[in-house]
Amino acid sequence: MSTMTYDDHGYFEAALGHCDTMDGKLLEVDGLTVSFDGFKALDNLSVSIAPEELRVIIGPNGAGKTTFLDILCGKTAADVGSVKFKGIDLSKLTQYQIVRSGVARKFQTPSTYEDLSVLENFEISIPTGRDVFGSLFFKRNSAVKQRIGDIAEQVFLQDNLRTKAGQLSHGQKQWLEIGMLLIQEPTLLLLDEPVAGMSPRERERTAELLQRIAPGKSIVVIEHDMEFVKNIASTVTVMHHGTVLCTGSLSDVQRDPRVIEVYLGA
Repeated sequence: MSTMTYDDHGYFEAALGHCDTMDGKLLEVDGLTVSFDGFKALDNLSVSIAPEELRVIIGPNGAGKTTFLDILCGKTAADVGSVKFKGIDLSKLTQYQIVRSGVARKFQTPSTYEDLSVLENFEISIPTGRDVFGSLFFKRNSAVKQRIGDIAEQVFLQDNLRTKAGQLSHGQKQWLEIGMLLIQEPTLLLLDEPVAGMSPRERERTAELLQRIAPGKSIVVIEHDMEFVKNIASTVTVMHHGTVLCTGSLSDVQRDPRVIEVYLGA
């Protein structure tokens, strides 16, 4: 069991300064069950994610995919089961503590500050300076500028730093929100349908973006666009009725008769 302490910014540390992964697993979900008014959104769900893994989760509507992410980020509590992240029991943490432990989530609809520039959206996402005094004395020093410049380039917004977020295309707003999460240096990044509503070209560039940012972190992507999945996935988990139907390469799951029956169809 990991003993948690706080650094000066409220980040979790293990007793020896970090939390080790568990037997090569960054995230281990075991036996999760969640019911809403008698309906089991998750039913004995077990999933594990390795460090620096890019995992795609697919499944029909109602399979429990978004509820799974809700559990991971603390928005929903499980009735039964456990969620361990770097050895930390996430059920014991509040939502903001989960974020500070290294879990970042992007929802389906972009959440940016439309009246602020891309640069300002990035600045307010920097982990330091979140309290009143930190905000008052926040400085755009060379380290901050370098960090924002690096992130902006990764998410294709280096030429839009002075542009207000509200003037960006839908795809660019999605990239901005991903960049705002990257500023926080998460260890586990959760993306819920990141290419929904994007143009074909934006979907291609988003696949490139995910390949760019994957080193050094684990990424879990929920997605319905199978062409996009094909471009990014090495391992795919298929969910159905709140549990795991199968996990494997995209070609393996596409050939699985159960997947063909419940999800892919003709």
